[in-house]
Amino acid sequence: MILDGKAVSEKRLELLKEKIDESGLYPRLATVIVGEDPASQMYVRMKHRACERVGIGSIGIELSIDASTEQVLEAVARLNADPDIDGILVQLPLPRGVETARVIDAVAPIKDVDGFHPFNLGRLLAGKPVYAPCTPQGVMTILDEYGIPIAGKRAVVVGRSIDVGRPMAVLLLNADATVTICHSRTENLADETRRADILVSAVGKAKFVRPDMVKAGATVIDVGINQDEQGRLSGDVDFEAVRERAGAITPVPGGVGPMTIATLMENTFKAARLRTCCDEIVR
Repeated sequence: MILDGKAVSEKRLELLKEKIDESGLYPRLATVIVGEDPASQMYVRMKHRACERVGIGSIGIELSIDASTEQVLEAVARLNADPDIDGILVQLPLPRGVETARVIDAVAPIKDVDGFHPFNLGRLLAGKPVYAPCTPQGVMTILDEYGIPIAGKRAVVVGRSIDVGRPMAVLLLNADATVTICHSRTENLADETRRADILVSAVGKAKFVRPDMVKAGATVIDVGINQDEQGRLSGDVDFEAVRERAGAITPVPGGVGPMTIATLMENTFKAARLRTCCDEIVR
């Protein structure tokens, strides 16, 4: 079975538009991008287009590649103080000269719709999330939409990044899976992945996951966006080979990627609702 993230995202965005229309709210998202990286610029444009589609206002702050950490912090501070802005997204990665951790920590938790602030990660770890990071939350939405059982299942997450791997593991744990996190130092990696009922790969290596690493009938979630040796877009999973062994699998493109943006839109609407009724929970 192909887990069509594009179709799920279309459904979620249509439902979200209806909710926003009915709410009487006008959520607004601000993006901050530093430099002119083509991929980052493309992702930001996609996010602004999604905002327009569902009825979320958006503004973009663009800073030069030589912007200092202090200049980025000043931009974030202005957005924190702006009562018309509900959500703030700082496009990552930031240039080497900018201290990423300081910038993420500077975003007001109630406006941190990316879910990367330590406050929001702590709430997630406690099992009481305000905003979960968009990519792993998007994965959970796909699993839910397709009725993939999680409770009691063995889940393996390959990759331990703070933006995907670790929060992915926590979300699966909060859903009552038995979770293993694997990484570059894991010994006998294939032995671990073959035990997984749900295998999530977020390592950033094209076609890293091969059929011999996958349990027959497992659900395989590919978070990677890479280029293969021919320069073609590829996930972490050798899709054509693994799909014959997996019970369900996400493609690249059209799998997890669209759900990341859909979840960002949902988080922004949630931020607008929280700001108007109960922002004391994230002060």
